[in-house]
Amino acid sequence: MPETSEPNFAGIEVASNTMRGVVISAAGDVISRRDTTYQPEDLIGEITNLVTSLREVGPIKSVGLGIPGLVNRETDRVLISTGLPSAARDDIHAELMKAAGVRFELENDANAAAYGEYKAGAGRGARDIFYIGIGEAIGGAIILDGKLWLGASGCAGEIGHITIDTDGAECVCGNTGCLETVASGPNIVRRARERLHQDSTSSLSKLGLESSFTAADVAREANSGDDFSIMMIERTGKSIGTAVASMINLLSIERIILGGAIMEAGDLILQPIIEEARQRSFQPCFEATTIVAAELGADGVAIGSALLARDAGGST
Repeated sequence: MPETSEPNFAGIEVASNTMRGVVISAAGDVISRRDTTYQPEDLIGEITNLVTSLREVGPIKSVGLGIPGLVNRETDRVLISTGLPSAARDDIHAELMKAAGVRFELENDANAAAYGEYKAGAGRGARDIFYIGIGEAIGGAIILDGKLWLGASGCAGEIGHITIDTDGAECVCGNTGCLETVASGPNIVRRARERLHQDSTSSLSKLGLESSFTAADVAREANSGDDFSIMMIERTGKSIGTAVASMINLLSIERIILGGAIMEAGDLILQPIIEEARQRSFQPCFEATTIVAAELGADGVAIGSALLARDAGGST
């Protein structure tokens, strides 16, 4: 690889038991990527080891860290995180900078993914976007005029906790019938299992032959033509579309971007989302909004974190 005087930047996504890291150039091009599992009891050490691995392609000026939780970027503290060990709620920022010897920028994972899509993915060319990340949980993020809008509490964009069924299942947040109780990865699997057990005709689904499966498996089987999986994807899309309509009516935002493994189902899920949003939106607002799938895929949080590290103190 040729020598360059331009600095590199790294971005790391921390999930429940895995980490993904990327290195980008100052221009935003991905130079390298790494995936690894980690031991929660040594989170600082595991992140530091990943940074060391990412440095193999050259020096890194700063690192962005995307975390599944509420992050106060002014104080560099993780306020709430149900997906990380308790160590993340201590002074992880100072500990990481001391251990790795490099500047860290902490951010909520949905915010990081939104920034990545805005700068380098499906949000290019838009001034305002709303990003929805559908994974183990459902997160959202708002970018207005190029800047993340965090709200008074720092947790703006929590579309996963919009109520779509007042008689629905209890959510981890304490509410009932949140979008997350229907459309997050684990709850897509839960609904699929319930249906497979209750409907004898559903045993024809390929999923019924697997002892364990994920929402990504449902998306893959739907793309392969499995009728049951297609039905589950379409119903999930309608639920997401109901929540999207609320965002369209509230914000009349230019572009809504949907990411996460379930979006691997492509038009099978995107079209039900769009159609449900169309039916439930105030039409002038709907017609001014474009609903699209994310483009950065599994690298979205890591790339967005790296771009935030690059742009810290500037356009962010």
